[in-house]
Amino acid sequence: MVVVAGHIMVDPARREEYLAGCVTVVEQARRARGCLDFAIGADLVEPGRINVFERWATREDVEAFRGSGPEDGQSAAILEASVAEFDIAAVRSLT
Repeated sequence: MVVVAGHIMVDPARREEYLAGCVTVVEQARRARGCLDFAIGADLVEPGRINVFERWATREDVEAFRGSGPEDGQSAAILEASVAEFDIAAVRSLT
């Protein structure tokens, strides 16, 4: 399993516009082969921060979807990014 997690920073005044532009990407990801979870959402504390969380069955699934990332306009709106991939060897349910 592969987890992609982190955050991006955008102009706080443009965050809602940025997130609205992500709806199609989230819908595409959730339909993609191997996508177990995909979420992009506004941070509850920092006004310009957008949290990113993805969970994929395999590295191949992540790579197959990679071309569906932010469009050029969205990429230009990103002021800062801290997102990483994690290879997961074991999972323990908390519920």
